[in-house]
Amino acid sequence: MAKIHQLRRMAVIIAKLSDGRRLKPSDLLDSVRRSMSVVDDRDEDVSLRTLQRDIATIDELFHITIKCDASGYYHVAERDGISDEYESMLLNFELLSSIDSDSLLQKYVLSEHHRPAFRVDISEVLNAIRNCHPVEFDYTLFRHGNKMIRKSVEPYFLKESQQRWYLVGYDSDGKLKTFGMDRISSLSVSGDRTFRRKEDMDIPALFRECYGIWNDPDMPVEEIVLKYDSVDGAFLKTMPLHHTQEILSDTGEGIIVRVRLRITNDFVMALLSRSRSLEVISPRHLRERIRDICAAALERNW
Repeated sequence: MAKIHQLRRMAVIIAKLSDGRRLKPSDLLDSVRRSMSVVDDRDEDVSLRTLQRDIATIDELFHITIKCDASGYYHVAERDGISDEYESMLLNFELLSSIDSDSLLQKYVLSEHHRPAFRVDISEVLNAIRNCHPVEFDYTLFRHGNKMIRKSVEPYFLKESQQRWYLVGYDSDGKLKTFGMDRISSLSVSGDRTFRRKEDMDIPALFRECYGIWNDPDMPVEEIVLKYDSVDGAFLKTMPLHHTQEILSDTGEGIIVRVRLRITNDFVMALLSRSRSLEVISPRHLRERIRDICAAALERNW
């Protein structure tokens, strides 16, 4: 439990110093203490030394460097290319882990009832990532009749997609792969062994041209044009389908948007979630794919 509490403290520290904000050590410490008292009613005092250890761990684990300047204020001094992904992951984890049966937050926050269930300790996985320890685990293949196989992986980072968490790392065949955390069990960390991490990897680029967690570099990046009515359009304007989304037309009756990405199964599932008003203008093969799925669904439910 102590590891989870440390993750919560680190999430608070990052949140308080985001957007260029600066705080005196005493003010940052008070903020951490107040926030921890909200999510946990235990009488746990957080010391300045604890705060400093958490800051050092944030640098190690999440690549966000926090320093105290000449004026005596803590601030985010440096972050690398993957720190934004890690920051988002940590803040989401803090929220999800805080809302449990023992948390005071359950009185005020209504969470989803279908959150994925982990069968391993996420802090143990993070520790293996930070210290470059290989891991082994049983992995359930949902698409192959729930067949279970043993995997040996060099873990690199965690990624969230559509309310599910994934471990991304190099499999024993040397290929970078993703593994759903809800399908991992019997985790074993090789604490006596380490691997050499590829520090020159452009992690954000791995998923820049895809939707969700599935990225097949052999698939072409395509231009997709979609039409929605005004209701679905309003939702897409506040939460775009993809970071490449452009609004080509916006009338009182609906919108036309364009995105550029690989048309993976995850993306098709996302389109179907708003099929009520969806019209695929191009490419034609995607239009036909959506049509065939809807036709099969209609036949099953007739």
